[in-house]
Amino acid sequence: MADNAAPRLVWFRRDLRIDDHAALYHALRAGGPVWCVFVFDTDILNELLAEGLSADRRVEFIHASVSELDAALRALGGGLIVRHGRARGLIPRLARQLGVAAVLANRDYEPGALARDRAVHDALAQDGIGFDTFKDQVIFECDEVLTQGGKPFSVFTPYKNAWLKKLTPFHLKAYPVRTYAGALAAPPAGTIPSLADMGFAPTNLPTLKLPTGMSGADTLFDGFCDRIDRYKVLRDFPAAKGPSYLSVHLRFGTVSIRRLAREAHARGGAGAETWLSELIWRDFYFQILWHNPHVLTGSFRPEYDAVHWVDDDEKFRAWCEGRTGYPLVDAAQRQLAQTGYMHNRLRMVSASFLTKDLGIHWRRGEHWFARQLNDFDLAANNGGWQWAASTGCDAQPWFRIFNPVTQSEKFDADGQFIRRYCPELAKFDKKRIHAPWLATPLEQKMAGCVIGSDYPAPIVDHAAAREATLARFKVVKGAAEEA
Repeated sequence: MADNAAPRLVWFRRDLRIDDHAALYHALRAGGPVWCVFVFDTDILNELLAEGLSADRRVEFIHASVSELDAALRALGGGLIVRHGRARGLIPRLARQLGVAAVLANRDYEPGALARDRAVHDALAQDGIGFDTFKDQVIFECDEVLTQGGKPFSVFTPYKNAWLKKLTPFHLKAYPVRTYAGALAAPPAGTIPSLADMGFAPTNLPTLKLPTGMSGADTLFDGFCDRIDRYKVLRDFPAAKGPSYLSVHLRFGTVSIRRLAREAHARGGAGAETWLSELIWRDFYFQILWHNPHVLTGSFRPEYDAVHWVDDDEKFRAWCEGRTGYPLVDAAQRQLAQTGYMHNRLRMVSASFLTKDLGIHWRRGEHWFARQLNDFDLAANNGGWQWAASTGCDAQPWFRIFNPVTQSEKFDADGQFIRRYCPELAKFDKKRIHAPWLATPLEQKMAGCVIGSDYPAPIVDHAAAREATLARFKVVKGAAEEA
């Protein structure tokens, strides 16, 4: 850490807020002056552009959130320096120009971010500038919750129990940033680059019910607190307003994880406890990625790399586009395409369908979600896909295979969600809408939807696919039973 009262630069990344911000607190408390910077990193953005994602809701969400953060900092006497380029070069250069003693940032745990931070650290060190990082986006970091033998957990429930046992009020305490805001320094003259300046186009984000920035997080959180007691009951029903819808705000740090966990822990009750478990899953997947970086290229359990997956581009495209013939799966995929969001229950159903019904490698689904999800998080996305594919962290191996029809009947019984995203099926009654291919020709005619013409017939038979999946996983059956 640099000397007190020395100039510092706070580098915002996936923490686009003022309140309860670890790095900003530590910089301000030391006495300042403190400048703040955000970089639209071309190492990330150019990958999106290369994949044809010039209209990306995440970039627009970040842009709006950065603009709000800048305004909020200016109201406190500071402001945000915003740059567009390679962060690993821009940050050391800006630090030299401002004459700071140290750059402060909140820790990121993804391999690419770690490599970037090592490069920035080394470049700063050449000029005698410090680079200090702080825990901020998790409650417990990678080595803070371990087994009694000092090893990382690989199954969630024991991890959760240890996590809860370790938790104290200190871990949930907010950093009082505004107490020290007088140390903020006004930034040099400059403007925030527009989406067009960076090669991106506007999306439908403004028409979606997804408020951005710190104020958007506050709005969503306040609304969720009014219904959190019903979370356990409603969370699995995609047509109900059950989730918090805060996942994208957690992803980009417009709200503090400590604030959310503090509310859930203090409130208690079945709803709050269930939601807290979801927040603990987030920490769990971060530590899985940290301790097992091989999951980015292969199975968490290496023996599952022996599974032979199906290579079928046509069926993969049908899944992506919501043309599988299974209404709940198709509605989920269409929701994702139209909004960048997919209900958590449907993420499991859709992922199970791709890997267990179509037999297609989970890596292809993982990549598709990475392109589409507003709240895409590398650790959680990888962990969720490997869980669904039975190659990851789970006490149950290959035999969990979701039936897309019974899932539909159980969690969208009236077909309300299906009707919203598959309007061609809207006139089927609540019995037929889950498996419309079973409707008689007359029923199809009356519903104005002929299966195979107006809506696709199932591209796979679930019962046959289930048997094929069980056979496919027998290659690792012995290894799984020994584990």
